[in-house]
Amino acid sequence: MRALTIAATGMSAQQLRVETISNNLANMSTTGYNARRAEFADLHYQQVSRAGAISSADGSVLPTGIQVGLGVRPSAISVQLEQGSLSNTGGDLDVAIEGKGYLEVTMPSGQSAYTRDGGLKRSADGLIVTSDGYPVAPEITIPEDATSISINGDGEVYAFFRDSPDAELLGQFTMASFANAKGLEAIGSNMFLETEASGAPTVSSPGEDGLGTLRQGYLEDSSVDAVREVTELIEAQRGYELNAKVITAADQMMAATSQVR
Repeated sequence: MRALTIAATGMSAQQLRVETISNNLANMSTTGYNARRAEFADLHYQQVSRAGAISSADGSVLPTGIQVGLGVRPSAISVQLEQGSLSNTGGDLDVAIEGKGYLEVTMPSGQSAYTRDGGLKRSADGLIVTSDGYPVAPEITIPEDATSISINGDGEVYAFFRDSPDAELLGQFTMASFANAKGLEAIGSNMFLETEASGAPTVSSPGEDGLGTLRQGYLEDSSVDAVREVTELIEAQRGYELNAKVITAADQMMAATSQVR
């Protein structure tokens, strides 16, 4: 009774779909989050009669054959790379990326990670860091006596001082882009790691080489569409229920067979 195992793969697939949707909905308020989509592919087929096989002595050929499908499998959970809307926060160190690109972050191990979360902070030493305390590359330190900070679209960071009318350039943020950004490895905390699938990063200044620009005082909202997610959640729930009904029907058929006298 192949229907039992086939329906089981369908239930497992819909469960994965629901888990992906639930993660999207949980991150509706996560800065710079991009929705994920579960993708599936059919499993291999049992070839009872191959198409094109000779069916009789006169050389007749089967036009279609008999191929019995054995279910479904997950093929990928793909990131939907969409620009989220920008929210005005007014924070001096809040920067939103308008367009492509990621900020580079230095992990405690020295490894580079990448993020679109521009909710930056100032450490006790004046270093510009992420919410987890990881420095943004290249490292930029804000002087203790600076009264305010200005960050322009090109990523240049200026400090203003009480006794000087002129701003002082402290440094410039760089950004990274990837040939296949969907291939980045998500590690949590809004950060990603380079992989073989993503390719090596191309690092440049904001606004150059197809990169986006920075907007101070704004943060990028999550790109999750709640209406679409709820619609897909209902579809996944119905799909799960239908596969469960297939298992119930197959079980009843097996019971009827065992009761034959």
